[in-house]
Amino acid sequence: MAKFLIKIIFLFNFLLLSNQIYASEHNFETWLDSFKKVAISEGVSENTVNDVLKNIKFLPKVIEYDRYQPEFYEDTHTYINKRANNKKVKKGLILYSKEKKLINKIESVFLVEKELLLALMGIETNFGKYLGKMDILSSLATLSFDKRRSAFFTNELLTLLKLIDNEIIDKSILFGSWAGAFGNFQFMPSTIKSYAIDYNNNSNIELKKIDDSFASAANYINKIGWQTNAPCFVKVELKEKVPIKYLNTSARKLKNKKKVRYFKKYLKTPESYSTYDNMLAAIITPDKDIIPGSNTLKPAYLVFNNYELILKWNRSLRFALAVCTLKDKFKNEI
Repeated sequence: MAKFLIKIIFLFNFLLLSNQIYASEHNFETWLDSFKKVAISEGVSENTVNDVLKNIKFLPKVIEYDRYQPEFYEDTHTYINKRANNKKVKKGLILYSKEKKLINKIESVFLVEKELLLALMGIETNFGKYLGKMDILSSLATLSFDKRRSAFFTNELLTLLKLIDNEIIDKSILFGSWAGAFGNFQFMPSTIKSYAIDYNNNSNIELKKIDDSFASAANYINKIGWQTNAPCFVKVELKEKVPIKYLNTSARKLKNKKKVRYFKKYLKTPESYSTYDNMLAAIITPDKDIIPGSNTLKPAYLVFNNYELILKWNRSLRFALAVCTLKDKFKNEI
């Protein structure tokens, strides 16, 4: 009976979504005509608007991905091991060996460790293997037209049109993720505008190329305040008496930060963390509220400023843990 009900609910949702998509496709062209006027009023040239948007399509799949993404709730240990394993390290070392001179130069110019850049690229796109094949302009237009997060994606689409209009980005190469992220490090248009660099000085920013993409990622990390060779996190074991208010389970904003010496009274083997005494930290327990039946206090981590900066890149407690773990593995190999 339960399986039958699940099938009925699934069928109902599918039909509802199909009807919404059918209605959306009929209204999309009307929306697009209005959006063109908005883009021109925002300073995008009429020639660019007409040229770039002439082949824009409503993409039903993008709405499906946005609404009904399958969520696989992996515990933190599994999540990190899948993304920061020895296989990933070997692939990164092959890329580093091939591009060693360039990557070392970017490291010295932007003061961002090469190990971090390799870790970010490895986890974002598996070193350029999974860049995405969606038409980014159509994806952004579809999500801009859709009401759920219209304001955010309208801004991203307008930003991308301005980048094309100013001949910073070549529209012919804009294929990436369903949500509009692009290149080796999956930059959104607003990130491209603020941080991307034409490092090889060929008058185009090409984020699928090693030179521009690595320099852009390094510039981004540098500009948001990365501290070279400072720690991201340290795994800890908590005593039962730790107040719940100190346990962060959301990546949106880490609360109740204290210097590590304050937290030591809540840590098992507190003497192991004396090195960090004067560093400001927060406690995170990433499995709580996500993994059914998880232990409230395990796993637990003290996280520092560099960890929070990775959260600006991607608001996920586990993503930041995986990046920093892979970074440390590269450091042991390079």
